[in-house]
Amino acid sequence: MAVTSEKHRLPVRTLVASSAGNAVEWYDWGIYTAFSIYFATQIFPSGNEAAALLSTFATFALAFFFRPLGGYLLGRFADLQGRRTAMLLTIVLMSGGSVVIGLLPTFEQVGWLSPALLVLARIAQGMALGGEVSNASAYLAEIAPASHRGRYSSFFYISTGAAVLIASLLGFFLSRNLDKAAMASYGWRVPFLIGGVLGLVGLWLRRELEETEQFEDNRAKAESLRNPLLTTVREHPKAVGQLIGITLLSTLSFYTFFSALTPYAVKSRGADDIDVFLALSIGTVVFIALQYPLGWTADRYGRKPQMLVWSAAMALLVVPLSTLVGPGLANLVVVFAVGLGLYTAITSIAPAIMSELFPTELRGLGIGAWYNLTVALFGGTAPLVIQAVGGTVFFWYVAVAAVITFLVVLTLPETRGVPLS
Repeated sequence: MAVTSEKHRLPVRTLVASSAGNAVEWYDWGIYTAFSIYFATQIFPSGNEAAALLSTFATFALAFFFRPLGGYLLGRFADLQGRRTAMLLTIVLMSGGSVVIGLLPTFEQVGWLSPALLVLARIAQGMALGGEVSNASAYLAEIAPASHRGRYSSFFYISTGAAVLIASLLGFFLSRNLDKAAMASYGWRVPFLIGGVLGLVGLWLRRELEETEQFEDNRAKAESLRNPLLTTVREHPKAVGQLIGITLLSTLSFYTFFSALTPYAVKSRGADDIDVFLALSIGTVVFIALQYPLGWTADRYGRKPQMLVWSAAMALLVVPLSTLVGPGLANLVVVFAVGLGLYTAITSIAPAIMSELFPTELRGLGIGAWYNLTVALFGGTAPLVIQAVGGTVFFWYVAVAAVITFLVVLTLPETRGVPLS
C-alpha cells in the first residue's frame, strides 16, 4: 500500500506522555546494572567481590524470568481493560521497586534479609517491565496513522535512550565527585531514590491519556477469547516465531551495550569507570538522535531493508568492536557509538513491527508473553553470561544471533503503510 503524503502534525504531548512512563521503567532497569559494581558487596557478602557481583547479576537475570508472567498478565489486562490503565499500573510497580532498593539495609546489618528484599523488588520490576513494553508499544502503534507508525514508534526508544542517558550521566557525575568508598556506602542509593520521584512524574504525565479507538473497537473480541495464549500459537504461529527471532538480536544488542559492557569493561578489561560512563553517554546521545530519522526512513522506504542492514552489520562488526573494549576513552566511544547507532535501526520501529504481527484483541498479550520470554532467556542473562564465559565467546554468541535474526527478517512481509488489524 502506498504511503500517503499529506501533512500530519505529530501529537507531541501525547507521544511524550505515553513514552514518559517507559522512560521511568528503563531508567530504573538501567541503573541496576550501571551501579551494580558499587552495591554488590553491600547487599551480598563482601568477602568475595567476584561472587557478590555474580549474585547481583543472577538476581538481575532472575527478574527477567518474571517478565513473561508480567507480560502475560498485564498484557491480557490491557487487552481487556485498556492500554492506559495497564500503563499506570506498571509505572507504580517499577518505581516502587526502585524506592525499595534505594532504602535496602545492607548485608552487614540484616544478613540474608537484604538480598531477599532485593529479589522481591526486582521481581516486581520484572513483572512491571514485562507489561510496560507490550502495552506502551501497542498504545503508540494504535494511535498512529498507518503512514506514520514508524515515526510514532520512534518515541518509545527516544524515551528509553533518554532514561539510560540520565542513568549513565548520573554514574559519571557520582563516580567523578565521590570516591569509591562513598559510592559503595551511599552514592549508589541516590539514583534509585530519584527513580521513585520520576515515577510520580510519569504518573502525572499519563493521567490524561485517552484510550485508543483500536482497543475500544476490539474489546468485545478480546473478552470472547478463551485460552488467548494458546490462540497466539494456534492461529498466529508464524508471527510468534518472527517476534522471537527479531527480539533475539534486539535484546542481546540492548543488554550488551546498555548493561553488560559497563561492568565487563571495568572489571575484566581494565577500563576506567569514568571513561566507560562518559563513552556510554556519548553513544546514547547518538542512539537518541537517530530514532526519529530512522522511524521516518522506515515509513518512507520500508521496515525490511532497515532490519536487514542492522542484523547483517551486527553479524559482521560485533566481534571486531569487542576488541576495542578496554582502557582509553576514544576506543570506548567507538564501541558504544557504532553499536548503539546500528541498534537504532530496529529500536526506531520496534513498537510498530511488534504491533503489526498480532491483531488488536491479542496484541497486548501476544507481544507481552513472547517478547518477554525471549528477553528473559537471552537479554536478562547477558551480564551473567559475559561475566561467566568471558568476552570472546560472548561476542561470537551475539554474532550468531545476528545471523539468525537476519534469516528471520527475510520471512517478514513489508508492512509500511498497512493499517493494523
